[in-house]
Amino acid sequence: MEGKRFRLAVLTLAVLLLAAATEGAEPPPSCEAVRKVFQLRRLGPLGGVPESPRAGVDLQVCTSKNPTCCTRKMEERYQTAAKQDIQQVLQTSSAALKFLISHNAAAFQETFEMLIRLAENYTSTLFCNAYRTMAAEATVHVQEFFTDAGLFLFGTDISTEEFVNRFFDTLFPVVYNHVINPGLTDISLEYAECLRVARRDIKPFGNIPKMAIGQMGKSLLPSRTFLQALNLGIEVINTTDHLHFSKACSRALLRMQYCPHCQGLTLSKPCMGYCLNTIQGCLADVAEVDLHWRGYIQSLEELSGALSGAHSIEHVLLNFHSLVRDALEQARINGKELSEQVNKICGPPVRKPKKSAGCSFDQNKDNQGLKMFSRDSEETFANRRKEFISHLRLYRAFYSGLADQLCGNELAAADGLPCWNGEDVVRSYTHHVVGSGIKAQSANPEVQVKGTDPVISQIIDKLKHVIQQLQGKSFPKWDLQQTGSGGGVDEQISGDCDDEDGCGGSGSGEFKRVLKITDRMPDKTNHSDVKQIHQTNDGSTLDTTGAGCTAMANYVTFMLISLVISFLSLW
Repeated sequence: MEGKRFRLAVLTLAVLLLAAATEGAEPPPSCEAVRKVFQLRRLGPLGGVPESPRAGVDLQVCTSKNPTCCTRKMEERYQTAAKQDIQQVLQTSSAALKFLISHNAAAFQETFEMLIRLAENYTSTLFCNAYRTMAAEATVHVQEFFTDAGLFLFGTDISTEEFVNRFFDTLFPVVYNHVINPGLTDISLEYAECLRVARRDIKPFGNIPKMAIGQMGKSLLPSRTFLQALNLGIEVINTTDHLHFSKACSRALLRMQYCPHCQGLTLSKPCMGYCLNTIQGCLADVAEVDLHWRGYIQSLEELSGALSGAHSIEHVLLNFHSLVRDALEQARINGKELSEQVNKICGPPVRKPKKSAGCSFDQNKDNQGLKMFSRDSEETFANRRKEFISHLRLYRAFYSGLADQLCGNELAAADGLPCWNGEDVVRSYTHHVVGSGIKAQSANPEVQVKGTDPVISQIIDKLKHVIQQLQGKSFPKWDLQQTGSGGGVDEQISGDCDDEDGCGGSGSGEFKRVLKITDRMPDKTNHSDVKQIHQTNDGSTLDTTGAGCTAMANYVTFMLISLVISFLSLW
């Protein structure tokens, strides 16, 4: 009897203990939340997601001792999604910087194109006003010259010396035929070719072609480099926005972003330190761009300041017609001596029937004279560059602080909240947080970094090269001796730039561009119709009096300037 009671007591105790144990254990969680997120993210067919946890023996990254809601196929899809997520975050973080550079690169290029068209119109108008008989021939060479200038500015492999010399070479036969030794008939093509070849020996335009070469080099080459540098900046951002992640990085991103889903923790975020270590490891190569990116922005800033003043692109292009005018005048004054030199080299003129045509005018078209065009301190091209550089300067540390920006703004949990540490949800991350750059990753507990990405190495080499160009280390040294015919040329090249706002010719002062064409049309076209066209510190204006080379010359010039004004006001 006693034995039965004892056995009954033991059995009762066992049942009570089992009941107590059963009462304390929670039922296994469902995978419903995981399925919903998987479907919402469109990561793959929902049929591949378990409805309840299972043993994850086939998992390679999101391993756990507990039952899991993941399969091997889900793990692969999560890894692809993790890389896409980081690329999206990278592109979002750089969007404002990319827009800043691309918008200004397009704006600067459009302004340069307008300046070239305007300068071409000024030069053609000069010929039509002062040298009508040769205007039709000369304007063809003017168009070729400014086409070459535009091609050079936008990256074509051509030298300023080459296209400036070509312009004056082709201009000489026209000037000889109509100014130096005019006749009732034109010179033959063979004789014109002899003159073209002999121009550099005869030097009918004195030292002005050499000065033009110097001025064009001083203005166009830095402006061309500035544009190329901006395009490289866009290339750098595009490269870092579309990184090729290593296998170790891809696995680390998967562990950080989606492994908690396998445990049903779809709302958890990584701890800040854990996120920093993972992203620093994945962006180790990108962090190496930082030093060169800082140098790139500093060099852009320095070149931007040097683009102003007497050698600014707008000053040189819009005053090129002044050099041409002085060159023509010098050839006219020295005509007798030049004719003797030509006879020695090419012999007496060989002529053919005259085909030259002068300017044509539409008498029914009202003269659309230019209104005053002035760029004050708030509208100068230099101030536009300064405004751009001031905004770009804010992004000097963009690449060094990229991991902090991504984790702080997008990826990591806020301080004080439970967070994912790669294995479980905890209160804080306990591992050491490494710095940026490849060397610092040797102590990274989350990502093993090996070698250097060749794509990033290539973009760093490009940055180094453009920095040298921006600093002028690859620019030729131009000889700008102030010799020539007439004070107009001297005024254009004299003086050094004191600051970004202006340059003084012989003392203090500020350049302010004022361009004007009078509203009346001349009754006759002669040298007196062409007034002095200079830009000096004493406020003199640029005045090209008279009609254009074609029926719409002045109207076209007016429209070009209106476009520039409108463009600058909307920029």
